[in-house]
Amino acid sequence: MVRVANRCLDKVRRRIQPRHPRATADGRPTPLYKIRKLLLKGNERLDSRGSDRMPLGLRAGDPSDEVAGAWPAKESVRDVYLTDNPADAATLLDKAIVACRRDDVPEIRSLGRTLARWRTEILNHHLTGASNDPTEALNLVIKKAKRAGHGHRRFDHYRLRCLPHTGGVTWPNRPTPPRIRTRRPLLR
Repeated sequence: MVRVANRCLDKVRRRIQPRHPRATADGRPTPLYKIRKLLLKGNERLDSRGSDRMPLGLRAGDPSDEVAGAWPAKESVRDVYLTDNPADAATLLDKAIVACRRDDVPEIRSLGRTLARWRTEILNHHLTGASNDPTEALNLVIKKAKRAGHGHRRFDHYRLRCLPHTGGVTWPNRPTPPRIRTRRPLLR
């Protein structure tokens, strides 16, 4: 959900930015482009230099204050995940949903609808501690094995290639093949 909130903020920034996103007419970077990475950083990770640069960039590049309104919405979603108490998380999430739904910016309203739809799942994270990180890690390992295989024509071969990498191999106990005794070849 934090990634969704970051994407919402980035969409607002790109819409507000001038037509040439990286430079103004004289070739200098636009103020919003200069602070794009600061906007995606968490508030607690900003140093004093970043805390000084962000308001200046917003003042110079965001006359309608839409990006300045999207940043607190993103931070409110991050605050939900930073708390350890499920009751506090529910309160913060409800406040974020209400604030996002009342906003005038369409991207932020969309974020509010998404948060409302996923409310149960977001709060379940605080109750169970469950995450999809193990699944994502396993998918990454499988994709690496696929790239290393340079394409398999048969699914059985692809499956056999992935099993050793993912720790899911259980070879059956096979009997050892019989040893065939033959004469040694004649060397001439």
